Amino acid sequence: MCDKPTLFSRLPLAEPSPATGLSEFSARRVGGLPGPSALPDGDSKTEDTPSARGSRRRRLWELPTQSLCPVIGVCLPIQVLRRLLGKVLGGQAQANDYELHCGAINECNHRGTVAEALQKELDQRFAIALKQAAQHKTPEALGRFWAAAQGGNDVAGALWATLTHARCDAALQEQVLRDIHMLQHQVGAANRADLQRMDALEDENAVLGRELALAQSRSTRLLAERAQQLEASQAENLRLRGELMGRDMLLAGLREEMQQLEDSVPGLRHRHEQAKQLQHQQERIHQLERALLTAQQAAEREHRKGAELQRQLDALESRLAEQAPAPQGEEATLPSLDEQSVLCVGGRPAVVPIYRQLIERTGGRFLHHDGGEEDAVAKLDASLAAADLVICQTGCISHDAYWRVKDHCKRHGKKCVYIESPSASGLRRALGTLGAADHAEAAAQQGAGES
Repeated sequence: MCDKPTLFSRLPLAEPSPATGLSEFSARRVGGLPGPSALPDGDSKTEDTPSARGSRRRRLWELPTQSLCPVIGVCLPIQVLRRLLGKVLGGQAQANDYELHCGAINECNHRGTVAEALQKELDQRFAIALKQAAQHKTPEALGRFWAAAQGGNDVAGALWATLTHARCDAALQEQVLRDIHMLQHQVGAANRADLQRMDALEDENAVLGRELALAQSRSTRLLAERAQQLEASQAENLRLRGELMGRDMLLAGLREEMQQLEDSVPGLRHRHEQAKQLQHQQERIHQLERALLTAQQAAEREHRKGAELQRQLDALESRLAEQAPAPQGEEATLPSLDEQSVLCVGGRPAVVPIYRQLIERTGGRFLHHDGGEEDAVAKLDASLAAADLVICQTGCISHDAYWRVKDHCKRHGKKCVYIESPSASGLRRALGTLGAADHAEAAAQQGAGES
């Protein structure tokens, strides 16, 4: 099918000069290839089977006719073939790709200008494959080379190197042609699949293009909105900067005016500071007045409370005087305290005035601590240190106060009288006991002195 006669069109690259023979120019007819008479002489093939040639490779025109179609179709791209034929013919071939392919096959059936040009191009294009194939010296090794090359990327070079190899026999040649025939079918199917994928990719590209256009439109809109926002921000910034500059100018003017006022009135700043101090002192005076008023109110409350306690004390003393007058002997047994400090720890608030009167009647100074009910226990240590005599009412103080009293008196050797029930009679009995002990101690000291 590919060996039918085909004509090539020729477009002269330049007008023929008079020196050029008209016979040569007319021989290359527009729309046709030069005939066999116009081409250089060449040897035509006499058989399609390879013969023993030593180490010489076969040329393109020596290959069988069925080999030319795959060799030219696979080893020479159609653009390269069109360029070579245009160069050989001196113009540009106007035939389509199929006619160009068939015409090249017909020209390669014999040695000629076209066949030699294609031979030279193939040798240059696949020089590496020719060197690799030349290393194989037997048809079996060459067959293994071809089988390995089918899975590689240079199938065209392996095809040219194998078919033109000196050791390519008829069986290997047949196998190579069969393999390349099936490979062309596979390539065609792959091309169709590639075309389908290309169509799918084009559709996908169109979809992506539309999405890209939408994204670009959205980005353009967002950029425009951002530009508007930026312009608004810049305008607001300029406005605020203007206001700030105006405020700074106003502040500078006020400062200058204040400086002028200070210069016009000597000591203005000092007077201002004195006014501030005076205002602060007035505020302090108001605070002190409020505190004084509060203290006066508290003192008045305490005074009324003291008056009420005094009335209660008077009532209690009158009732005690009426109910149980103290015998002269008992009153006489009370010791003389001689300005000693007597600390009374504990007791009810109602009997504290009675204790005070009784202690002061005997010449002592009365001190009192409630034992931790209202007064802090920490203050008890100072009261104990100032006391000469301690009266502890065990039923009306806390455990902490009790142990503090007992430990202090033991460590400092102070006299301590313990009273279980808070009453005036109990305090008299305790003082009487203390007086009797003092008299006994004095008598013992006197007897020891006489002896």
